[in-house]
Amino acid sequence: MQMNRKRHIAIFTTASLPWMTGTAVNPLFRAAYLSKDGERKVTLVIPWLSLKDQELVYPNNCRFSSPTEHEAYVRQWLEERTKFRSDFTIRFYPGKFSVDKRSILAAGDISEVIPDEDSDVAILEEPEHLTWYHHGKRWKTKFCLVIGIVHTNYLEYVRREKNGVQAFLLKYMNTWVVSIYCHKVIRLSAATQDYPKSIICNVHGVNPKFLEIGKKKLEQQQNGDQAFTKAAYYIGKMVWSKGYRELLKLLHDHQKELTGLQVDLYGSGEDSSEVQEAVQKLELSVQVHPGRDHADPIFHEYKVFLNPSTTDVVCTTTAEALAMGKIVVCANHSSNDFFKQFPNCRTFDKSNDFVTVTRKALADEPAQLTDAQRHELSWEAATERFLKAAELDHSLTKNQSGSPSNNYMSTSMNLQWNIEDLSAQVHHFVSGFEASRKIFGAIPGSLQPDEEQRKELGLVVPAGN
Repeated sequence: MQMNRKRHIAIFTTASLPWMTGTAVNPLFRAAYLSKDGERKVTLVIPWLSLKDQELVYPNNCRFSSPTEHEAYVRQWLEERTKFRSDFTIRFYPGKFSVDKRSILAAGDISEVIPDEDSDVAILEEPEHLTWYHHGKRWKTKFCLVIGIVHTNYLEYVRREKNGVQAFLLKYMNTWVVSIYCHKVIRLSAATQDYPKSIICNVHGVNPKFLEIGKKKLEQQQNGDQAFTKAAYYIGKMVWSKGYRELLKLLHDHQKELTGLQVDLYGSGEDSSEVQEAVQKLELSVQVHPGRDHADPIFHEYKVFLNPSTTDVVCTTTAEALAMGKIVVCANHSSNDFFKQFPNCRTFDKSNDFVTVTRKALADEPAQLTDAQRHELSWEAATERFLKAAELDHSLTKNQSGSPSNNYMSTSMNLQWNIEDLSAQVHHFVSGFEASRKIFGAIPGSLQPDEEQRKELGLVVPAGN
């Protein structure tokens, strides 16, 4: 690649707005802030769902008749939050919604969305998810540099279902596909599965509107006004695995020590009715409310965010609460390591510690965030961390020196590459048959996009079909 040519970064992700999930929101902000200074070309590649799948995934009857309409929605949502017009391209790949996995899976070879002449750097948001069933050109062959960003602790979810065999197989499947297809792996925290040659770095930031809310709270504190008039709350998708089990157990086990505590829970999800039933058995004042946007004014007055969850990799709502100037009570867990640098992050180790830490948080006034701390939570800082971790400026040219030591290293590297190449060929072979794909959990008929999606996305029908 010529040094005077802008690097082209293609960001592939597994979800898109209006589905308010981390892999829809964070890659969108990453694209906006990587392209903001104009020093690199950026393309965000997101899934396109046909209408029947949109009905299963997108909330509030939000539907799109075309990719153009969907793109307009995404751009408007982004600009309302960043307050600047982003200069990056959005492209779509055909996706299908897997009901049993509650995930969007690709149909066909999504690397084809980027023309070969623009294939420079690929960022795979959730690389294991994007490559489990990949059948097409090898990512490392098509792109000069492939960076996987690990968002999700899939093994923890499987373990919670008490399926040890599946967790064992998934661990090795993930390691296999990620090593085949990624040059570099960035884990958001140590709470993710460990991968060879991976690094830990939180390359996510906070939606700017939460920092704005925090600034207003800071002004109130500096003026001597009461910035927070409500006690404690929790917000999250209302499924047991998203922290509700841990929080309700803590509240149940320490009802006497926490007498007088008022907690509001906000969320919607598959386990809403069961959570309601569990709350009714408590003696504490705990109210359950439907899910809302965390930036809703109803949350501005709460002083303490209770989040004992240990299934998140880096919890977005914890970062948002800190940005709004709140005190966060969370578990002393690797998923919260990034947040420990902030004075308003209060961690607990044992169940009894939760009581002590929560009581103190309710009695204290939140510390006022400094400009440096506020910056650390921002997407500007997250982008700086990503660029440093990604090492985009490092050459990928092989060392062709003829010295004996370099020849030895070259032989070793060639052997490693040959083994990896053989492994990639095995994956390509196995992923090319509907029967084997079905065994491993792929959506039937996802080897290629269906006719409806080809028409919607203007894709060419392969020769021979």
